[in-house]
Amino acid sequence: MPFGSRPYNGWLPSSRAVYNKFIKDLLEEATKRHEQNAQHVASVAEFKKDIEANATMVGLFNKSFVQASSENLITSFEILLQVLDIIVSGPPRCVQAIESDGTETHEPIGVPIYIVLDLLINTSAGYTLFNMGEFNSAIKKLLNSWGEYLTTADSAKTLTNEAGGWFSPLGLSILQADERGNFDATYVEPDPKAVNKGYASWDAFFTRQVQSSARPIEQAPAGTVVYNACESTVDRVRHNVQTHDKFWLKGMAYSLYDMLNGREDIAKQFVGGTVYQAFLGPNDYHRWHSPIGGKVVDAILVPGTYYAALPDDGEDGYMQGALIRSQPWLTIAAARAIITIQAPGPIGLVCFIAVGMVEVSTCDIRVKPGDSVSPGTELGMFHFGGSSHAVIFGPHVKLAYRNEVKPEVHQRVNKILADVTIKNKNSIN
Repeated sequence: MPFGSRPYNGWLPSSRAVYNKFIKDLLEEATKRHEQNAQHVASVAEFKKDIEANATMVGLFNKSFVQASSENLITSFEILLQVLDIIVSGPPRCVQAIESDGTETHEPIGVPIYIVLDLLINTSAGYTLFNMGEFNSAIKKLLNSWGEYLTTADSAKTLTNEAGGWFSPLGLSILQADERGNFDATYVEPDPKAVNKGYASWDAFFTRQVQSSARPIEQAPAGTVVYNACESTVDRVRHNVQTHDKFWLKGMAYSLYDMLNGREDIAKQFVGGTVYQAFLGPNDYHRWHSPIGGKVVDAILVPGTYYAALPDDGEDGYMQGALIRSQPWLTIAAARAIITIQAPGPIGLVCFIAVGMVEVSTCDIRVKPGDSVSPGTELGMFHFGGSSHAVIFGPHVKLAYRNEVKPEVHQRVNKILADVTIKNKNSIN
């Protein structure tokens, strides 16, 4: 692994050569554009205008370039704007590179803006800047514009089987890694014989549906198990969560009041309960499914940050990846969807939180209050980028996780996550 021992599930390339080539190629093209006084694309020009209209944001950007690790090669706001021009003018793509032993490799770069901002994120100035409402309003407009492009036919141009394409042999090997399964046998393809498998746009590919036969619901008596809501890599499980806690400290304790956007009436029902969190990589299936059967009580969207993280000292000598290491904190800071479901049996109220990390401009909820759901019912989806999710259970619910459910292990959607027993009320803290 190029960035320490942690598998970042596609957020950062597994090949250091790919990472270096991606940054180098962007920087060379951006520098050339800058020297030629190339005009910014409309969405980047608007982003530039918004930032430069606020002296505080300009100052914080400049400080973040100074504070960033020496590995950061994008060292000015103007070069960053030229880099953004390049990124938002096309779809996410694969990058080819030569490893130190001479072998050729390539990997998909699913969250290019995040990778460019990654080292700026891990600074004190970046923390302040990326938490500012004015910054998030500006970047949201940029992301929404790119998101609109990603629904066009032109955005499907990297969905090819040629070298560097997402459906090339190397590209498919990554899309099928971690036991995701054969792509053709796993996902719904509008035209399996076409080079782009019939996906009309990048967004259509990214939000592709899974074949029911590939991710079946394993039958179990109602109320005895909970299912995995998202195709994802386990991050952590925390017990005895509290209404208010010190989420900003290194341990990043979960704070229910903040996670639930100040809904104390809901938060109090989960005090002493359990939070399960896992994150989705850019190469994962991005639709959410219900972990239980029941009735939807509430379904809301909460605005928040896109690129803010808790700065840290890095991991294994690398400063990259602070945002991925900040996942519990993101449940209170990032843009997110909150869906509460009332199970008919003793499991009671369960809360699902979809966390839109970085290039996820839309959390798309597909259910409404009053809807009945079964285990595996689609709840919604993310549109482009990477993301995380958390599921909260009440203090009376005891979860015995299946053996393969452990940190940094990838889990398929709809599989049984844990067996449920109900605690005696006298045993609840």
